[in-house]
Amino acid sequence: MTKTITFNELRKIKDSLPDGSMSKIAEELGISTETVRNYFGGHNYRDGQSVGVHIEPGPDGGVVSLDDTGILELALKYSNL
Repeated sequence: MTKTITFNELRKIKDSLPDGSMSKIAEELGISTETVRNYFGGHNYRDGQSVGVHIEPGPDGGVVSLDDTGILELALKYSNL
């Protein structure tokens, strides 16, 4: 399922995660913590994978198209939003 949000919205979700949430998300999905960080705008492809995040420049940080919403759904579950 593809979802489109702004980059600033994605960062707000990331910033609202309690400490250790990225590790919990990674463990639940069977992926590396660096892959979860890459989902939120990180660029460590040596230790993590690309996860189908496509960023187009524009207002509000640009538009982000997410190919898979699994990480996003868990992040929203753990976030303080």
